[in-house]
Amino acid sequence: MDLLHLVDKPEGWTSHDVVARLRRVLGERRVGHAGTLDPFATGLLLVAEGRATALLGCMSLLPKRYHAVARLGVATDTQDLTGQPIATSSALPGEADVHAALERLQRTTLQRPPSYSAVKVGGERMYRAARRGETLEAGERPIRIYDLRANTARLPDVSMDVTVSRGTYVRTLAHDLGQALGCGAHLVSLRRVATGPFQVEDSTKLEAASCMDAAELRTRALSPADAVPHLPRVSLTGDESSKLRHGRAPVVSPQRIHPAPLCVPTPPGEGGWPLALFASEGDLLALAMAPVSSEPLRLLRVFP
Repeated sequence: MDLLHLVDKPEGWTSHDVVARLRRVLGERRVGHAGTLDPFATGLLLVAEGRATALLGCMSLLPKRYHAVARLGVATDTQDLTGQPIATSSALPGEADVHAALERLQRTTLQRPPSYSAVKVGGERMYRAARRGETLEAGERPIRIYDLRANTARLPDVSMDVTVSRGTYVRTLAHDLGQALGCGAHLVSLRRVATGPFQVEDSTKLEAASCMDAAELRTRALSPADAVPHLPRVSLTGDESSKLRHGRAPVVSPQRIHPAPLCVPTPPGEGGWPLALFASEGDLLALAMAPVSSEPLRLLRVFP
């Protein structure tokens, strides 16, 4: 089966743990995920099965929305609750100062990955060097913060609603909030509530998924065609579909391209979303680069 599963990851599980469990339940080796969640975090994880794993690169570009809690007064080496305190302060700001600092942070366009991250520097994961007591420093990366606001501020805890582009570390935002307020801060709670158009309310809790058989779990999943409402699309003729199934890319004029049903921004550095090519009966056949001339489309992924 080629499907996209929406899974609610529980606390304490790695994203790979979720993939391993679904492999066992589904009896399918080709299972992968988009958008890693730290073990202490919970919430929506997109898990693809079969040839739908070819969609994961595209899915990873979707913006993500979180409910997060930052605790003021303590900074940690990992920037979250799993680390060791490196600075403390008993002088906490007022709520007005918190809101003003969040408003300034929302204008952030560059972010340096934290020391305890999976980013590679010189071929080595930063967190491995950090565990040895060594510091590797990655360059700043472009990010986009679409929304950053406090839901409640019952100091020392600040509950936030955050929507960010791919590659943004919410724990670094919590750390930067503490820096801006002069009291230090770290992330104590993180829950992903949405990835692009997909909502955690529509997901299956992992505990429930573990008790289902493969057929029942698949009835709750999305087909590849339903998994790409954020992509512009082209409906191919029967002849074009037949040729595409045999590896021949069609020539598509810009006039045939329909806008995506849902408008979703791409992260910084991305030129735009790929095209979704559909058969006349509605099946997703391929992803392709948008045409720049009268040449055949450059195919990115084909779903036989």
